[in-house]
Amino acid sequence: MVNSNSKNKKFSHLAKLHPCLSKDAHSNFGRIHLPVSPACNIQCKFCIRDCNSNEERPGVASGILDPKDAVETIRKALELCPQITVVGIAGPGDTLATTQAIETFKLIDVTYPDLIKCMSTNGLLLYKYAMELYEVGVDTITVTVNAVDSYIQSQIISHIVYEGKIYYGEEAAKILIENQLKGIAVMSRLGVIVKVNSVLIPGINDEHIEEIAKTVKAAGATLYNIIPLIPQHEFSLIPAPTCEQLDKARTLAEKHLEVFRHCKHCRADACGIPGKEDLSSKLYGAQMNLETFSHG
Repeated sequence: MVNSNSKNKKFSHLAKLHPCLSKDAHSNFGRIHLPVSPACNIQCKFCIRDCNSNEERPGVASGILDPKDAVETIRKALELCPQITVVGIAGPGDTLATTQAIETFKLIDVTYPDLIKCMSTNGLLLYKYAMELYEVGVDTITVTVNAVDSYIQSQIISHIVYEGKIYYGEEAAKILIENQLKGIAVMSRLGVIVKVNSVLIPGINDEHIEEIAKTVKAAGATLYNIIPLIPQHEFSLIPAPTCEQLDKARTLAEKHLEVFRHCKHCRADACGIPGKEDLSSKLYGAQMNLETFSHG
């Protein structure tokens, strides 16, 4: 297992090159997201996963990429943007609800071992696949943790699908929270840098953010990213947080954990330097096979 000094050195190194870990890297380096994950095992009340080319938000991609096409896609992406240092998988479904993400990382690690490998997940199955992710060279992982209190979490998710069964309410919330924290702890002990994302939802978890920060820090997280709710789906009538609410949450969280403040709400097929021209349409075009998303 990796000690804290080694992990701090690793984070300092990666933060210089990973646009989602530091302000300086965010402006100077690029990432490519490979949309290879078609299904999700959780239904969040703010989430609509879709295949389209006109929305700029997580959970959306032009289509689903076959893992066998990942290496060639990266080659083309590097031609379009030589500043790419990170290859990430962030959906559009959950990266561990199916095996496609791990299969893709195996292929990437052979051909592009020097690219930083990054993955986002809801964390439900993270503990189960932690060693496999470590072995295929994943350097950083983002876990979306929207609550560490089961009652609050039960207001955010409609259900989860776990070990072949659908769970609802606080029972679902307890399973999810326990598994997320277990997964964060295992990945951290393996030396993988863990960033936690939380969606700030006014009236639901906006007074709970500091508690999340303290809890995930204790579990082993290194960085925290608090992103504003996009009002949609069952939360379409909840207003997005104000700048003041967002700043308050980040300031409270920063008492416990370093906070990243430059997130761009990237699509699952984003390509290029964040905040500059997105190259995904040039990279992917209409070549991918569209699939229907599944929450089970």
